[in-house]
Amino acid sequence: MSDSVSDLIDRLRREAEQDRPDEETPDVGIVMGSDSDLETMMTGGRRRGAYDAFVDELGFAEQTDYENPPEARFTFETYVTSAHRTPDLMTAYAETAEDRGLEVIIAGAGGKSADLPNMTASIAYPLPVIGVPVQEKSVDSVIGMPTGAPLVAVDAGKSFNAALSAAQILARQHEAVREALVDYHEDLREGVGDVSRRLHDRGTAAFSSE
Repeated sequence: MSDSVSDLIDRLRREAEQDRPDEETPDVGIVMGSDSDLETMMTGGRRRGAYDAFVDELGFAEQTDYENPPEARFTFETYVTSAHRTPDLMTAYAETAEDRGLEVIIAGAGGKSADLPNMTASIAYPLPVIGVPVQEKSVDSVIGMPTGAPLVAVDAGKSFNAALSAAQILARQHEAVREALVDYHEDLREGVGDVSRRLHDRGTAAFSSE
């Protein structure tokens, strides 16, 4: 076992023993099979990703130090926990997630054997896990859970929607998250209304030349 993996596993287990207040611990954990998944899982590349949803739209902050949380009340953390290359780290993360204060996990993986979301969901149960297939070819692997082993999943590459789904879970207990989601949806609604009005009032040719 490499020193870095051992150190991470030990860190997770130490954190799980601390029993810190919920407002000081990450609310959402984001794990991915490789740092090559980072663009899809966090910034989305050509489409917006989970980082954009949490930070830009919902007011969350990324927590990088478990013992020194940011000022924001709601936070998320990020790790790489490969199901195939570091199954021990994946297992430790899933086993300690609830004790570390997480309320939901977003797990993304690519390739035809995208097992990280499935395995994380199985080990972290009953903590809810939202799977993100990083590629189209990963969809069947991510959603192919047997009856009795639940996993919620979004479409390929749509980590932004996974973040919104995670926030919806939190919103059942946290009014501030619910209000942020409602505000975001209202902004979308107003945006559609504005486009519709300009398209109709200006006409197709003028609108298309804007």
